[in-house]
Amino acid sequence: MDRRTAIKSLGGAAVAAAAGGLPFPAVAARKSPIKVGILHSLSGTMAISETALKDVDLMTIAEINAAGGVDGHPIEPVVVDPASNWPLFAEKARQLISQDKVAAIFGCWTSVSRKSVLPVLDELNGLLFYPVQFEGQEQDPHVVYTGAAPNQQAIPATEYLMSQDGGGAKRFFLLGTDYVYPRTTNAILRGFLHSKGVKDSDIAEVYTPFGFSNYQNIVADIKKFASAGPTCVISTINGDSNVPFYKELGNQGIKATDIPVVGFSVAEQELAGIDLKPLVGQLTAWNYYESLKNPVNARFVKAWKAWVKAKGLKEYAVTDDPMEASYIGLHMWKQAVEKAGSTHVDAVRKALVGQKFSAPDGYTVEVLDNQYLSKPVLIGQVRADGQFDVVWKSKGLVPGQSWSPYIPKPKNA
Repeated sequence: MDRRTAIKSLGGAAVAAAAGGLPFPAVAARKSPIKVGILHSLSGTMAISETALKDVDLMTIAEINAAGGVDGHPIEPVVVDPASNWPLFAEKARQLISQDKVAAIFGCWTSVSRKSVLPVLDELNGLLFYPVQFEGQEQDPHVVYTGAAPNQQAIPATEYLMSQDGGGAKRFFLLGTDYVYPRTTNAILRGFLHSKGVKDSDIAEVYTPFGFSNYQNIVADIKKFASAGPTCVISTINGDSNVPFYKELGNQGIKATDIPVVGFSVAEQELAGIDLKPLVGQLTAWNYYESLKNPVNARFVKAWKAWVKAKGLKEYAVTDDPMEASYIGLHMWKQAVEKAGSTHVDAVRKALVGQKFSAPDGYTVEVLDNQYLSKPVLIGQVRADGQFDVVWKSKGLVPGQSWSPYIPKPKNA
């Protein structure tokens, strides 16, 4: 099926619900399937975070199909593995659009993977739903940003750490993986800290490669830096490097009460593979936690746990923020396609703006004109069971900003 074909013209072959349907009952579809691409690393350093997004996408597709699909059309997922190889993301995106004829792509985690895909999307008029927190400073018509912008995560988290409740930090150790998201986010944070009167001498900035594991010297440097005053660590470490970093904090006896660490890429999925003793009391900033109490989240978590059991995905028994953002994205796309009456990217993009969805975070989120979402902001404290206690939340929804006021706007924006 051509992704530009209007839904109303699609044929009437009956097929079973895509992705197996469990734990959702399979239903007979009235019309031909609509293909969508799932573009997530299932191997390499980012597999620790991205594999669960592939799985929650398949669950969400099965849920939509069980409810009648997209205007009667079942969704057919096409799953590819770019293997944490950034140029391969672009190749796989081209394959999905040109060969597999997908109507939309759901995927990417790192900003470098997303940016490698952008030229392909622009050339072929593709549409990507990007479900992960990122640095902002981008507004591409071919991307729907369902993850958090800096004003929905990094800035509120830093403000909290500076507050009395957050420990009253006066010194800031910015530690990240060496690529565009950490570097741009930290440039924004440095500008924000300057606006609050923090001097460069009270800001440290360190980067490590993807897959880095030897944090002994860096953690020793954190302890030395903290000796000069109340210090926090703001971590933009991504992927499996989080495991040795938090382990080394424990090895060197650093507790949350001594030097609070807030992580922007550590969620329930990552905690499932970590010795939690060194992390208890440490902080993360997200827009969703599995521990949130509301009826929509209760259904989402129950459905995920049933899916995990049915599919034998033992290591993915918890939900997290990027999974919720993936879930929201697929439902928003479905609603937009039905409103447009077409899978044509231009029509869907127009129909997306203003779409609302009752999300597991407990709020009705909305797609804004810049194709970012309005989202709540939450700061959670790690518990011994791998879940989070919310210690701060925004008063309501925070609209995602494309461009931060704390660094210059790109000339071509």
